[in-house]
Amino acid sequence: MIVLAHISDIHIDDQRSIDRATRVMSYLNTLPGPIDAILTTGDLADHGLHTEYLDVAKVLDSHWPVLHLPGNHDVRGPYREVLLDVPASTEPINQVAHVGGAVFALCDSSIPGQADGYLDDVTLAWLESVLAESGDAPVFVCFHHPPVLLHMPFVDGIKQSGEDRLAALVSRYPNVVALLCGHAHTGAASTFAGLPLPHDVPRALVRRAGTNTL
Repeated sequence: MIVLAHISDIHIDDQRSIDRATRVMSYLNTLPGPIDAILTTGDLADHGLHTEYLDVAKVLDSHWPVLHLPGNHDVRGPYREVLLDVPASTEPINQVAHVGGAVFALCDSSIPGQADGYLDDVTLAWLESVLAESGDAPVFVCFHHPPVLLHMPFVDGIKQSGEDRLAALVSRYPNVVALLCGHAHTGAASTFAGLPLPHDVPRALVRRAGTNTL
């Protein structure tokens, strides 16, 4: 059993956003657990400022493992410097985490300066390497932008494009058990490439590894 708390789009910029996200994290931090990970799928900062990421780091502090990835409001340079403690760069922020016996591929679907999303060739090649090395472990593929239509006109206009490339890739690896995203600011779930696609989940998501039932 993998227990995952999935939150998204905390958009830290002012005290109101800090207080709101802090209440969520305080709730998660007081759960008896165990929680294998808290996943935050993008738009951690609202303007991508260095000072905002300092607040993000404080807000997301937890005794549970915290996984995060960038969204369209995030800026790669300050994100790297503050949250990853590495030099600034404009390259995609792709990370892999191993928690609870599962592999989490944290993909950067952001396009600097744009609101829509895309997994570029570098990211897809990285993702394939993660999948190829995952063995039989269940894999969660995570990113910010949904690769499907949500029938919300504004969100659909800034979704993830090039989704056929992603579908072809994950279809080759049967141990991919779900894809997780954010961006829509609403709790919902759909499917993609025959796999569960929950996004902006407003509560803890409990998943049994190795099945396709959420």
